[in-house]
Amino acid sequence: MYIYLTSGTPDFMQSLELEHPKEKMFFLQGEDNTVLLHETVESTIFESPRKYEILDQSGELHSKGFFVFNNIPVTDEGRPIFEQRFQNRARAIENEPGFVAIRVMRPLNSDTYIILTEWSEESAFKAWQSSQAYNTAHKKRGTDEGIDKRPNIFAGPTYVKTYTGL
Repeated sequence: MYIYLTSGTPDFMQSLELEHPKEKMFFLQGEDNTVLLHETVESTIFESPRKYEILDQSGELHSKGFFVFNNIPVTDEGRPIFEQRFQNRARAIENEPGFVAIRVMRPLNSDTYIILTEWSEESAFKAWQSSQAYNTAHKKRGTDEGIDKRPNIFAGPTYVKTYTGL
């Protein structure tokens, strides 16, 4: 399974979505940009997308919701360690109120992995961030055992982008 992302004006993104009604696409509005997400087992209809292979997933994405893209640049030598970490994740997030879906996405044309989560609403995401499940999932962060302390793993700082499904 693959995810392809493209950006553009809201009108252009909506026209692409309307032109291809049989495709599984999601129109997402962020603070400063609009993204069209295409989830498929085949090739995309986008001309120059950001391309990702789905390494792990749970739940079904929906067109309405609160989407969180945790962008994590990883070095070539760090990829196996990073992927192993997510293949062995606790999976506690799936039991959180308001959780809809997760996609762990390996980049095919960049160095930036995306951990995509969809929530029923922003408040559900914020509640998860202050939950015991969040603390458990991130308990090694900042310690000698944490992936963030391993040399040559990250190619740059992580960053989060949020979107609302329209």
